[in-house]
Amino acid sequence: MTLATIVARREEALSQIARKIFKTREVKVKATMQLAPLIPLLYKILKPAFPNCLWAGDGSERSLALTFDDGPHPQYTPQLLEVLERYKIKASFFWLGICVERWPEVAKEVYRRGHWIGLHGWNHRSFPLLSDAELRQSLEKTQEAIAAACDLDLQQVRRTFRDVRPPNGLFVARTLKRLRQWNYRTVMWSVVPEDWVRPGVSVVVQRLRQQVQPGSLIVLHDGYCGGEDVAATAAEVIPWLLEQGDEFVSVDQFWQSFPADFSS
Repeated sequence: MTLATIVARREEALSQIARKIFKTREVKVKATMQLAPLIPLLYKILKPAFPNCLWAGDGSERSLALTFDDGPHPQYTPQLLEVLERYKIKASFFWLGICVERWPEVAKEVYRRGHWIGLHGWNHRSFPLLSDAELRQSLEKTQEAIAAACDLDLQQVRRTFRDVRPPNGLFVARTLKRLRQWNYRTVMWSVVPEDWVRPGVSVVVQRLRQQVQPGSLIVLHDGYCGGEDVAATAAEVIPWLLEQGDEFVSVDQFWQSFPADFSS
């Protein structure tokens, strides 16, 4: 068996795993093709309705939070890391526990480079569909995977890795109540260019240029859905944002503008 054959079979095996992980996400993609134009309106409605979530920075300075969901991925995340390193950008990653468990070396490299880490659940199941016990297990199991992958003390991870972004952006009042009760912080978004449906790098970049403003909390994806284009998108939009005078910060830095009882 040649090396090329081995590599090809490995890539196919990884693709099969990813398709299994994200099979519900692929159905969602078909149903949300026209969602992008509505997201700015949804943000304006939802932010004041759920003020205890982090939706954006305070906008007083030209700071942005660049965040990535659904990783780590063995191909797309390393490509993205190289772009972030080129421009000396620190980003925030919201991880799926099952992906951390499967590709711990990628997770460890993200952490080693100093990026902020949050939780996205174990396997991308929408939080309102989970019982309280299932939701808590999803988050704690993800923390355990992070501790193992990054060689960290589990109690340290429990204290530090507590920013949570609900998969698909879906939650109900009970979800937020439980997350706060369990000492997690809910992180949402203000700019979502819907890159997971792969409309093309130029379309995603155009949406970002139209929607980004001081304090924006941007969501892109480095996982199975959307990750194919994430490095190219970042390589195009980051230098443009830097030229506008924007500074990239972590979601933790955005939390600092919140009252202490929200962010602590």
